[in-house]
Amino acid sequence: MTDDKQAMLFLCVANSARSQMAEGLARMLFGDRACVQSAGSEPSQVNPYAIEVMRELGVDLTTHHSKSVSSIDPATVGIVVTLCAEEVCPVFLGQARRVHWPIPDPASPDSSLTRDEMLARFRAARDAIRSKLERFQQDELRAKH
Repeated sequence: MTDDKQAMLFLCVANSARSQMAEGLARMLFGDRACVQSAGSEPSQVNPYAIEVMRELGVDLTTHHSKSVSSIDPATVGIVVTLCAEEVCPVFLGQARRVHWPIPDPASPDSSLTRDEMLARFRAARDAIRSKLERFQQDELRAKH
């Protein structure tokens, strides 16, 4: 992270799982060194599985809500991280640095998946995002020195 507060925006389609988990994880990892937001192109609601797997790490998403990318002021964003894998990522207009982390959407309309299978999908997405955030943090620190 730089001396100035890093302004990060995490984007996915529904702003219900990946971007919400990334927002919570970034706040946990970066604390007050970053201003963190998330949004989506088709906001819905925060997925209960995302809330549950983040609670396992002590991160509370119960006060989060899905937001539209159009509600984000481009002047408040320095870095945009898109998390879409198989779907089209939202467009963000602005001069922000762009980073793409293709994380498969853990949510599934497949009703044959068990609760344990869904939790495993959400944990895998959460852990992939956390790993990328930790690597990002290390790269930013190296670039600073």
